[in-house]
Amino acid sequence: MKVLILHQHFNTPEKGGAIRSYYLATALAGRGVKVTVITAHNENVYRQETIEHIDVHYLPVAYDNRFGFVARSWSFLKYVLGTVKLARQFRDADYCYAISVPLTVGIAAMWIKMRYKVSYIFEVGDLWPEAPIQLGFVNNFVFAQLLYVLEKRIYKSAHAVVALSSAIREAIEKKVPGKAIHLVPNMADCDFYKPGTKDPDLERQYHVQEKLVVSYIGAAGVANGLDSFLECANTSRKAQLPVHFFLCGDGAETERLKGHAQKLGLTNLTFLDFRNRDGVKELLNITDAVFISYKQVPVLETGSPNKFFDGLAAGKLIIINFGGWIKKEIEDAQCGFYYNPQQPTDFVKKLSAYLYEGGLLERAKAASRKLGEQKYSRERLSGLFAEVFK
Repeated sequence: MKVLILHQHFNTPEKGGAIRSYYLATALAGRGVKVTVITAHNENVYRQETIEHIDVHYLPVAYDNRFGFVARSWSFLKYVLGTVKLARQFRDADYCYAISVPLTVGIAAMWIKMRYKVSYIFEVGDLWPEAPIQLGFVNNFVFAQLLYVLEKRIYKSAHAVVALSSAIREAIEKKVPGKAIHLVPNMADCDFYKPGTKDPDLERQYHVQEKLVVSYIGAAGVANGLDSFLECANTSRKAQLPVHFFLCGDGAETERLKGHAQKLGLTNLTFLDFRNRDGVKELLNITDAVFISYKQVPVLETGSPNKFFDGLAAGKLIIINFGGWIKKEIEDAQCGFYYNPQQPTDFVKKLSAYLYEGGLLERAKAASRKLGEQKYSRERLSGLFAEVFK
């Protein structure tokens, strides 16, 4: 079987960032499927390379989290045009697997289906255009309606749809009743990330001896609502809790957040640069709790953030500031807690229990790892993903 994967933001473990598409591609390649990926990079030249039996083609299409709406839209459009042009080389594919976001990748998938009769499967990790509309990036009514029409057409034209959460699946079912929708969440790499004792050398390096460590690892964009993370650090400082916070990543909000943290005098918060999977593993060694943050926008509660699954695999306490399916998941598994971002003292009260109630933190960590192994392991979900093509 030959599968053509379209994903503008394909990453490898060495590069860092979200690597779901890498996991999916290797899952297929490991089962004898010939996999080709069309992606993009910020270099000015086209490049091709083979990564673990995956044929990866990089289009020269720049993208950055700091881009404004117009620059992002132009980047998405350039990727579609480049993909359509390059796809001629792979018109003998059995399936095309198109990964959003952005939604516009579906245009390329529909064109490939029409031109070369290659059926496509469409993956939905975030509900577009609902997300940019609720976030205020799209505020023109006519344009928004056109995007809704495009979304529905992409779903209807797809051979099947893959949803990354049950909430996303339910939303798509309402738009296209009867469509085959597979639920394949993000993966917990339980072989790479493992629970373990803290390395004393790393604790000294990061200056967190005898501290409970809370880490946010990921993008620092508008949608992430990281002002609430800073407020948690500020409230914990005032309460004199023995807690240190790390904000590891990069994005459009990074510099503003650094300035805000300086004004607040947050000596218990450290900013760390973006790092690859090995760097994340190092930070997780000294981390007790993984913090997952979203701006208070309803559609964001449907998402499937990678950092949640890394936290499960590494066996960490999970802290969130939003509702939805993940809130229910961690509360049912007793591996974390939700706090009200409008009431930072709620964070201090709930975290204090894990500081001072003997055994509570370790039980939550064990429950986190158990949830990752039993429900979201990379091995299990790779097999589930491969079944989609059968």
